[in-house]
Amino acid sequence: MKVIESGNVAAALGVKLCRANVIAAYPITPQTPLTEKLSEFVESGQMKAEYIPVESEHSALGVCIAASSTGARAFTATSANGLLYMHEQLHWAAGARLPIVMCVANRGVGAPWTVWNDQQDSLSQRDTGWIQLYAADHQEIIDSVIKAFYVAERTSIPVMVCYDGYILSHTHMPFEVPDQEKVDAFLPPFRPGYALDPDKPANLNTVTLPETRNNIRGETAHGYMELRYLLHEDMRNAIDVVGEAGQRFNDVFSSSGTAYLDMYKCDDATFVAVAMGSLSLHLRVVADILRDEGIKLGIMDLKLYRPFPDKVMADALKGKEGVIVMEKAISYGYAGPLYSDICSALYTHAMDESLGDLPFIYNYILGLGGRAIRTTDLVDAIRPICTGGAAKDQPAWIGLKL
Repeated sequence: MKVIESGNVAAALGVKLCRANVIAAYPITPQTPLTEKLSEFVESGQMKAEYIPVESEHSALGVCIAASSTGARAFTATSANGLLYMHEQLHWAAGARLPIVMCVANRGVGAPWTVWNDQQDSLSQRDTGWIQLYAADHQEIIDSVIKAFYVAERTSIPVMVCYDGYILSHTHMPFEVPDQEKVDAFLPPFRPGYALDPDKPANLNTVTLPETRNNIRGETAHGYMELRYLLHEDMRNAIDVVGEAGQRFNDVFSSSGTAYLDMYKCDDATFVAVAMGSLSLHLRVVADILRDEGIKLGIMDLKLYRPFPDKVMADALKGKEGVIVMEKAISYGYAGPLYSDICSALYTHAMDESLGDLPFIYNYILGLGGRAIRTTDLVDAIRPICTGGAAKDQPAWIGLKL
């Protein structure tokens, strides 16, 4: 069924199709319409779930942690400072290995206050142990939510589905809503390996000693360091799980989505611009303009940011002369976080001779706090890089007015 709705409604429909059992909700612009739509589904009987309004974002994730610990399929959503308020609980959910799914309608963080879009909120939480997926349009939002539950429940790692506030959350676009029967075939009921049971009391996540020790059954129990190692290893292995989920999703729904990278005119490209979210679609217009000028520019849209698909990225940039990383976030004191990760991926795989000479790489910061991103500014920024006249300062800023 094809509908024309907002990105927030696309996310809500995905949660409904996944038959989430518990929804924790606290309003914050621009994600509020998502949880409001879920409350309508629950109230009207279209969705059998516990809808729990709470007093803060910290409590919202706390409810999901408790629900998921009992074996329930749990969901919440937030934005900006609400996500930052959850920071402690983000670590807790990942460390407890709970397959919670959360949508983040990306918005700039304070101070000073802004309600407009950039990606600083979710990117600043990249080290909390959550898988992060980024959607570029409404179809990707609903599809990513469905895939997120699949990935979370097979890795026991929570997943964020991130999409641009207002640009996607509030705009209306056509998208396909999958059939419930197919979603049920893709995502069977959640069966956790262990869940809290009142008839079998247990303590979870108590103080863990630095060294391994024997538990009450005389078995060696992991220490804190071992638990962190296992989470990291499972995050790295989750790259393959995300790929498997993408392939299985395409098979079940007869679609052609990509798990890691969505490439536009990259096969013959000399230069590639990389971005996440809706900006990647905007850049396709730039590629078309510059190709009319004889500049072979391709666009790469990164879907999976954590765990970072370094080998996939390095292979995709093989043989390119230059890479331009465009991002709506900054790691203060150095560069954009995506730029840093791509540099690391290229350097890490440089010893693979099949990669050949590494491309040069430039970083642009733009769109912070909702600053307008104009096509002409993008063209004027990228053109000199591709013609040998780019400035060497890193990072460079587009649309800055000092």
